[in-house]
Amino acid sequence: MNVLIVFTHPNHQSLSYSFLQGVLRGCKENHAIQNVQVLDLYGENFNPILTFGENKKRRDMYKDPELEKYRNQLSWAEKIIFIYPIWWGRPPAMLMGYIDKMFASGFAYKDNGKLLPEGLLKGKSVVCISVMKGPTLYPMFWLNNAHKVLMRKALFQYVGIKKVKFLEFGNMESAKGKQVEKIERVYKYFQKLNSHSLTS
Repeated sequence: MNVLIVFTHPNHQSLSYSFLQGVLRGCKENHAIQNVQVLDLYGENFNPILTFGENKKRRDMYKDPELEKYRNQLSWAEKIIFIYPIWWGRPPAMLMGYIDKMFASGFAYKDNGKLLPEGLLKGKSVVCISVMKGPTLYPMFWLNNAHKVLMRKALFQYVGIKKVKFLEFGNMESAKGKQVEKIERVYKYFQKLNSHSLTS
């Protein structure tokens, strides 16, 4: 498998970064995973701001030469892993800006005159690893699972990705948050992951 990890956190001393290291450790020990690329959005100074005008049209974004490297990464990957914190009930603006630019018409989907477009990223699978200060069940009971609905239905299913796994971890700023145990859980998940084992 070819695995792309999209990491979104500005601090390499953060818990999110520790989860990244757990994922990398598991992937390294997994014989089913041949190649891993890490895209550190903050580390690369990725520009999440959409800018359009007379000389730059939104309809042409799928062929923007400045984004070619990132399109190649997504095309290459069989599994895409997103690691990010939950801020205000949703992923960071940096990650949403990446999604706005990369999951563009002509690359990630194609309008076909039907209710839903043709997804052009079929056959890929996704794992979303997120951490938050509040309780793990907070998004479900207080926010109607808005985060999962956003990522699964409004994004991934729209572009043809049906296999989506969520690993959400709450209470991450608590002394009783069991942070080490949760990082170990993620490590073991990727140590054993194969192309057929991902479930939504």
